[in-house]
Amino acid sequence: MTNYQKIIPIANQILKKHDLCEHCLGRLFSKQLNLSSNKLLGKKLKKNSKPNQRCYICKNLFDNLNYFLNMMLDSASSYSYSSFSVGVIIKPSIIDRDDIIRSKYKLKGIDGIKTDIVKELVKLFSKKTKKTFDYLDPEIVFTVNLKDEDCTLRSKSLTLSGRYVKSIRGFSQKQKSCSNCSGKGCRVCDFHGILEFDSVEGEISQFLFKKLGGTTAKFTWIGGEDKSSLVLGSGRPFFVKIQNPYKRNLQISYANLKHVQVSNFKIVRESPKTPLKFNSLVEAKISTSSSIDSKLLQKIKTLAKNTVVVYEKSGKRSEKKIFSIKYKKHDETSFTLFFKFEGGLPVKRFVTGDDVSPGITQTLGVPCKCLEFDFHDIEVK
Repeated sequence: MTNYQKIIPIANQILKKHDLCEHCLGRLFSKQLNLSSNKLLGKKLKKNSKPNQRCYICKNLFDNLNYFLNMMLDSASSYSYSSFSVGVIIKPSIIDRDDIIRSKYKLKGIDGIKTDIVKELVKLFSKKTKKTFDYLDPEIVFTVNLKDEDCTLRSKSLTLSGRYVKSIRGFSQKQKSCSNCSGKGCRVCDFHGILEFDSVEGEISQFLFKKLGGTTAKFTWIGGEDKSSLVLGSGRPFFVKIQNPYKRNLQISYANLKHVQVSNFKIVRESPKTPLKFNSLVEAKISTSSSIDSKLLQKIKTLAKNTVVVYEKSGKRSEKKIFSIKYKKHDETSFTLFFKFEGGLPVKRFVTGDDVSPGITQTLGVPCKCLEFDFHDIEVK
C-alpha cells in the first residue's frame, strides 16, 4: 500500500465530520507525501466528496488572499527593495480549530495554518513583483493582519558613512531631540525624533530624509567639536543609520548643504561596534591671565610625544598621546597652539588643566584659557 492510499481513509474520516477547503485538507498530509502543493493534494482528496461549503478551519480565508496581496502591493509601492519577508496575524480561533483537527486525528510534523498562509502570500507576492523571499535578512518585512484586515511594512535600516566640513562658526554638531518623544519619533516631529534641522546632524538628516525617505537618523560621530569650532581639511568622519528608508541607493557622494559640505557619502554594512581610534590636528587660540615671554612658551614643546592623562567625573581615567605641538606668539597675553593628538582629548580642559594632566596651564605655570579651536584634519587609524 502506498503512502497516498494510507491517508485516504483518514482524509475521508475528517471530511465526514468537517468541511475543509483544499488548502487546509492538503496541508494535513502534504509533508507526509513530500508534496509542495497543498491545494492540488486537497483537490485530489476531495474529488469524491460534496462541494465545500465553508472550511471548518480557515472559514475560506485562502479564497480572500488576493485582497491581502493587494494591500501588500499598495504598502510597498513607494519602496525600493529586492527581497522581502512576510509575517501574519490571524484569529486565535483559527489556530485553535487547526489544533483540534491535528490532535483528534493524531497528525504530527505538519505545518500550522499560519505557515501555510505565509507560504501562499509569499508565492503570490513573488509571482506579482518578481522579488525574492528572504527569511533571514529581507530588505522589507510585511506584517499582514488578517484579523483586522491591515498591513504594515517595515524597511531594513540603511547605514551610510561620510565626512563633513563646517566652515561657519556658531553651528552646533548635534541636534536637540524632540521634547515630546525624547528622540524616539512621534507625530509631533513627523517620526524623525528631531523638530529642527539647525545643526550638522539636522542638516545631514534632512538631506537624507529627502533623498532616501525614512523616519529617524542615528549618528555615530568620530569625535566632536564646539559650536564655535570650524571643521576643515577633509572633514570629520561620521556614520548615520536611517530607519525605515524608502530608497536603498544614494546616487551622489557629495552634498553642499547650507552650513556644511558632505563628501565621501557611501552606503556601508553597519556602524562601528566599538569606537574608532583617530587623531586630530587642531589650531587653538589661547589667552593668558598674565604676561608670558618666548622663553616660557618654549616649555610647551616638552609636551610633544608625551602622554596626557584625562580624568572624568565618573572616575574613568584615560591616556591620550600628543604627537606634535608648536605655537605662535601674538602678544604678551595670547598665542596660537597647533597640535596633533589622539582623538578624545578635551581641548579646552587640556588648555586650562581641568582634570587633564599635564595641561598647558600647568606646563607654563600661568592660567590659560582656550578662546576657540578649529580642526584642520581628522585621521582615522
